[in-house]
Amino acid sequence: MITIKTPQEIEKIKQSCMIVAELLKELNTMIMPGIATRELDIFAEAYIVKRNAKPAFKGYRDYPATICASINEVIVHGIPGDRKLKEGDIISIDVGAVKDGYYGDISATFPVGKVEDKYLQLMNVTRESLFKGIEQVKTGNNIGDVSYAIQKHVEKYGYGVIRDFVGHGLGKNLHEEPKIPNYGEPRKGPKILNGMVMAIEPMVSMGAYEIEILSDGWTARTRDKSYAAHFEHTVAVMNNATIILTEI
Repeated sequence: MITIKTPQEIEKIKQSCMIVAELLKELNTMIMPGIATRELDIFAEAYIVKRNAKPAFKGYRDYPATICASINEVIVHGIPGDRKLKEGDIISIDVGAVKDGYYGDISATFPVGKVEDKYLQLMNVTRESLFKGIEQVKTGNNIGDVSYAIQKHVEKYGYGVIRDFVGHGLGKNLHEEPKIPNYGEPRKGPKILNGMVMAIEPMVSMGAYEIEILSDGWTARTRDKSYAAHFEHTVAVMNNATIILTEI
């Protein structure tokens, strides 16, 4: 069931969104060769707690960390640890927070030092596809219009759209209806209505879209080991306009 949020609820969601958006900006300055992903996670947890919020991911279905740190061929849900970033890596950071009972969620992929142009293009196309999808988040459209816009842009470059993970509604829960695939057909799926809040999050592979889950039960990487990128914004529909709640 899709829950429609009041303007007051959307304002509370925005407060959580601002925390993670500003945190991601801070983490961007820390991402460099030699830093361990665990260091990023420790900083993230302390930052969220200092803002009188709680990490949304830590403990969620027993996930052990505050951020997901997904490097190179890892698409999503990479668990932070002792691995140190090296020159030429790309890393996606996905992070959520909950404050006053409402969630915010964001993700972006970052270069580590000097990165090959082909990986920079992957990141740019994935980011562009996010905004192509957001352009379709308006009253009267369907979720399929969002999905199709993302897929069309991504596949124009010969990349694969990950199918096993989707965007989602959020509010009092981290994952709510509707599910928002990054592939689909226009005019299909639920109608977009005023008061809906959604996390749009394209996940894109340089190769095929098939995935595999590692033995930790979380880490998802491309089966063909091609690099992947992931970008996410939380958006709300208010007064027939779309607001990006995680945009600083």
